[in-house]
Amino acid sequence: MDSENNKMFQFLERYLMGPMGKISQFRIVRGVMAAGMASIPFTIVGSMFLIISVLPQSFPALEGIWSVSFDRIESLYMLANTATMGILALYFCIVFGYEYTKIQAQEEKLNLSPVNGALLSMMAYFMCLPQLVFEDGMATLVNVISDDQKIIDGWEMAGGVTRLGTTGIFTAIIMAILAVKIYTFCVKKNIYIKMPESVPTGVSNSFTALIPTALIALSVIVITGVLMAFGTDIFKIVAIPFSFVTKLSSSWVGLLVVYFFMHALWIVGIHGATIVTSFLTPIVLSNMVQNQGGANIAFAGEFNNSFVTIGGSGATLGMVIFITFFAKSAQLSALGKAAIVPSIFNINEPILFGMPVVYNPYTAIPFFLAPMASMSVAYFAINLGMVKPPIAQPAWPTPVGLSAFIGSGGDWKAFVLAIVCALVAFLIWWPFIKMYDKKLYTNEQAAAK
Repeated sequence: MDSENNKMFQFLERYLMGPMGKISQFRIVRGVMAAGMASIPFTIVGSMFLIISVLPQSFPALEGIWSVSFDRIESLYMLANTATMGILALYFCIVFGYEYTKIQAQEEKLNLSPVNGALLSMMAYFMCLPQLVFEDGMATLVNVISDDQKIIDGWEMAGGVTRLGTTGIFTAIIMAILAVKIYTFCVKKNIYIKMPESVPTGVSNSFTALIPTALIALSVIVITGVLMAFGTDIFKIVAIPFSFVTKLSSSWVGLLVVYFFMHALWIVGIHGATIVTSFLTPIVLSNMVQNQGGANIAFAGEFNNSFVTIGGSGATLGMVIFITFFAKSAQLSALGKAAIVPSIFNINEPILFGMPVVYNPYTAIPFFLAPMASMSVAYFAINLGMVKPPIAQPAWPTPVGLSAFIGSGGDWKAFVLAIVCALVAFLIWWPFIKMYDKKLYTNEQAAAK
């Protein structure tokens, strides 16, 4: 058994840990991770105000109270949602541009201003927002006002500027990459206006960005013009591959692959959740917004922490409760007592590295299978319409049940589903953790004698 496990770990290290470890160090990936982290408070706050708006849908008894109170000021308090979830792509663009520029400056020893990088990224992104067409040989801003669509002077509106929302995140990242690359190239090749050393740093940085600003603007104009000539734009082009990725990652088989990779990385010591979710954050946020509009997509919002990795990666909450109160070995019992409180809030690093789960053949199989099983239960329950899909973003440390309840906009069945998912995960953990506990207990007894 040990030789087979060693071969498995060697295989994962060679073909998974190595390539994914390198990918996680890519500058673009690190920038996306930073942007995803920075977006968390905005998604949570925006979701809280949305929940206030939709709560009567889950609790009809509240309709009368809401009609004379919150409904009357909905346009007022929902400004908080519009200014957070409604312009989430803008936050991604600014933070990614800032972090990506800072990484380039530090690693290439260049005199780049992260603030300039953020502003240049935002400029490039904003230039892509308006929709244009060629009419009678002229570039014209689109104007369409109908029951289904409202585009005024090229700007599509739907409770805010549509393209500033989650649908624009991928375009924002691409335009930020373009802007920062041009800015970096200009500084590296000394294509900028140099100011005397006596000039204040702020003034000097603004002149350093002057030529790159012009080149970025021209580049975006050329790209937009070429695409417009073919009757499309950067948003529509970007939507083609990423819509395929979105559909793939939102399918049951696709999610099995996602959670396999996430936990395979953990098994060999890499923080799989951070790496995998950094790529999927734009997708789950976009899916959540679609659910707000009436869609029924399971993989949205905090689906992961609400239904899948309950207690942390590996869905370990039930297992931690078990070893806290029922483990025979002193090692697991002490570890459970130390880890139970963090586990309630989906923090299980004490378990992952204290048990340990990492490089442990006794825990590898349930660590893979438990989250796959809990994901499957939640996925089909939501897809079959038994439970409302996630429409809001609770904080990821929110305890089991409560996170699902908040995320679904107050559906009590989501609370029950989360408990069921935690129990399913524990049933998979149970025979393995009992066997591991027995082994440790036997070793402790032998050592005591």
